[in-house]
Amino acid sequence: MQYTLLQPQRGITLIESLVAIVVMALGILGILGVQMRTLTDTQTAVRRAQAIRLIEDLGERMKVNPNALSNLNAYVTGFDTTPSTPNCANGCSAAQLAAYDVAVWKKTVQDNLPLGKASIFIPPAESGLAAGLGRQLGVMVAWRENERAITDSAEKKTFKDNIDATKVRAADGTLSDGATLACPDDHTCHLQYIPVASRCAPYAPGGVTMYYCPGS
Repeated sequence: MQYTLLQPQRGITLIESLVAIVVMALGILGILGVQMRTLTDTQTAVRRAQAIRLIEDLGERMKVNPNALSNLNAYVTGFDTTPSTPNCANGCSAAQLAAYDVAVWKKTVQDNLPLGKASIFIPPAESGLAAGLGRQLGVMVAWRENERAITDSAEKKTFKDNIDATKVRAADGTLSDGATLACPDDHTCHLQYIPVASRCAPYAPGGVTMYYCPGS
């Protein structure tokens, strides 16, 4: 009987090495994906914090204006409105000071947020009040995020809605635009209402609106 010697198998070590490389590559790609997602979420949080600080800055500017309550309409501005800056070299009236603050503040929003813009409006609950009786303003700041490459429009809208603080979440988890003001397309927004403080508070003795300024 003649025996045939079997040839030893070769290449097993190479296959094992290739499998290990593939597994390691998938693990690295997964870690990179998590890191990129974390970085995106961090950038969103940082920009939202910037928007909050900018709104606080507007509130502080309004506190300096002693007649802010009587000039609320001077603060109202839309997203696409670029207010002019009045010349206050020789002093400003209360309305001019409000217009100056809005112009400077909107420029600050534009400079500090990517494609940043803002809208200031009278809240619906106070839109029917007489002049000088309003007590707050609504402020919506909008900016562009570093978006993921999402080709499906519905999926992209869902992604953006979930990071938009102006959306209203229903009991079933669905999101919709608030009743106050819609966020501009392709932007992420932060909505906040700020109280209007004033050293000269309005009151209406005998039906005539007058202003009482402590210390004056």
